[in-house]
Amino acid sequence: MEPEFRKLFSVEEANALLPELKGLLDEARARRDAMREKAPDLQPIVEAASGNGGGRKGSEFGVDAYKLHLAVGRIAELGVVLKDLDSGLLDFPHSREGRVVFLCWRPPEERVGFWHEIEAGYAGRRPL
Repeated sequence: MEPEFRKLFSVEEANALLPELKGLLDEARARRDAMREKAPDLQPIVEAASGNGGGRKGSEFGVDAYKLHLAVGRIAELGVVLKDLDSGLLDFPHSREGRVVFLCWRPPEERVGFWHEIEAGYAGRRPL
């Protein structure tokens, strides 16, 4: 049984979303990186948080986490599947020859130019 997706994208629709998606990926990566930088400083904050709310660094971490959540959530809301944040790998559900497959894109590619079977993953990418 094929998985169900809210939206099936044409190649043109997927390409039209790339500018917004690139911005969302940049935002998500920046917030993730900021959280990683702050993480070593958080243990003392977590220990002290029970009495005072966590302080400035804890608040900054929370803001980063929330903004990361918003960026990743927006990608999902658009109907796009984020496969890997580090590489920026995105899949777009697409109908090909009567079955659902994924259009596949990742930076620095300029346009969506590949597809793969849902189970095949990145290793099974084929040119459109």
